[in-house]
Amino acid sequence: MKRSNCICEFVGALAVLVSVPTSALAGPPFQTDDPEPIDFGNYEFYTFAASDGTPVETDAIGPAFEFNWGALPNVHLHMIVPAAAVLPANGPRAFGLGDIELGIKYRFVQETKHRPMIGTFTMFEIPAGSAKRGLGVGKTWYKAPVWAQKSFGPWTTYGGGEMTLVNAPGYRNFPFAGWLVQRDFGKKVTLGTEVFYHGPEGLAAPQTRPATLVDVGGYYKFRNPGFQLLFCYGHTVVGQTENYAYLGLYWTWGKKSGNKPDNPTGASFDGMAQPVFMGPT
Repeated sequence: MKRSNCICEFVGALAVLVSVPTSALAGPPFQTDDPEPIDFGNYEFYTFAASDGTPVETDAIGPAFEFNWGALPNVHLHMIVPAAAVLPANGPRAFGLGDIELGIKYRFVQETKHRPMIGTFTMFEIPAGSAKRGLGVGKTWYKAPVWAQKSFGPWTTYGGGEMTLVNAPGYRNFPFAGWLVQRDFGKKVTLGTEVFYHGPEGLAAPQTRPATLVDVGGYYKFRNPGFQLLFCYGHTVVGQTENYAYLGLYWTWGKKSGNKPDNPTGASFDGMAQPVFMGPT
């Protein structure tokens, strides 16, 4: 029990470490995602930790492992297997396997000089985590957002949103939307900022009221694009007080030397299973 508490405290402390400047690439490390799949025949792998918390409770994942595969042209398959921690302000803490995330990203409109690319990233959260301990929702839940993206030289902007569908006791369906602007600074550094909104997620989640966050983060390329550091931190500007943080490492390989030199792809922290609410309202 003592060792379990130490692990949970470490995951929570990691969120504080990344509070100094990060969502993503398009996608990680940000909460807003993009419509661009990885190239056909290419692969991506992430190892990361992330947290999302209110004064009532902080939910964290880490270590977590994400894998993306360019299975077809304009399509990639996605999976995240996380360790999860539930850290309520009052009440017992829990640590263990979280819900497993599966997804399919599909780009159905290509970018041109005057037209943005458009795509969707359908995700399924598989109930692998213990709902009784607050490490999972207990049922499969879904989201199918639509994202759009346009690039202008060193600048890239993307965003979109949709509804999250959670058919589980204590939770409710809720909307989410985000928009991000990022810029390349030379070959090594990309920095960006996003505005991200989500509706109330239900009394079983810490996010019982709507919130709009501003997140700042980016990527440092040890090898461009093969090996990168991802980082992000954000805080509420309107609505329920909430803090978001992400820190991870990213690798890519495959048929080409690189598919997205400045923007790895993947799901953001908002795609993880929302642990069961354990603290007071």
